[in-house]
Amino acid sequence: TLYPSLKDQGVFITGGATGIGAELVRAFCRQGARVAFIDRDDAAATTLCAQLNNDELWYRTVDVTDVDALKRAINDAVIHIGGLYVLINNVANDQRHQAAEINEQGWRDCLSVNLDASFFAAQTALPFLQQQGGSIINFSSINALLGPDNMPGYVAAKSALLGLSKSLAQEWGRFNIRVNALLPGWVVTDRQLAMWLTPEDEEQWMQQVAIQRRLLPQDVAKLALFLAADDSQMITGQALVIDGGRT
Repeated sequence: TLYPSLKDQGVFITGGATGIGAELVRAFCRQGARVAFIDRDDAAATTLCAQLNNDELWYRTVDVTDVDALKRAINDAVIHIGGLYVLINNVANDQRHQAAEINEQGWRDCLSVNLDASFFAAQTALPFLQQQGGSIINFSSINALLGPDNMPGYVAAKSALLGLSKSLAQEWGRFNIRVNALLPGWVVTDRQLAMWLTPEDEEQWMQQVAIQRRLLPQDVAKLALFLAADDSQMITGQALVIDGGRT
């Protein structure tokens, strides 16, 4: 599906080098948008840029827990791509940790990447989005609804993103800025296959969903395109789940 409202529009994506983020970069490039993305995985980002061979594509190696570097990247990217219409806060780290064992610094580090980066990216993007309106998409997770064990910081951050999206949608609606949260289920990425998604876990997952096939990054990117485009111009402050019917 092509969305004419996305052509030549500026799009900034955090965590865009691999997994869902890389598919988002590909999808928006196919729409003819002017795309910028950041990631801390320079090798993967360089490979992606080479694959896409898009002269307008902008990339910088950034650790989003460095808020000053994050802000500089957004400001510099907007200059390169000539404006901003879509901000996608995709970056996350779902590293497992037990509630009884995580220390204060570990907790702060978890929130820094999974929550703080999304707020400060949105805050930095605001002056640019105010110029013509636009869309902010915050990546939450169905884990915010299910509350699985061994990842309390991640679940807390993803839950907070639901409230943050609702709050910003109300505060910035007068600027014609839409803010929504996207809640994917268990998306089959290389990272998930390597670290968490065992055949046994996948079999259990298939028993819990209504549509018994793998949820892929491409599926998630299609929903993100819709939320970014003018086709969803009256959708804001919402939490949209894409999980094959798990929840």
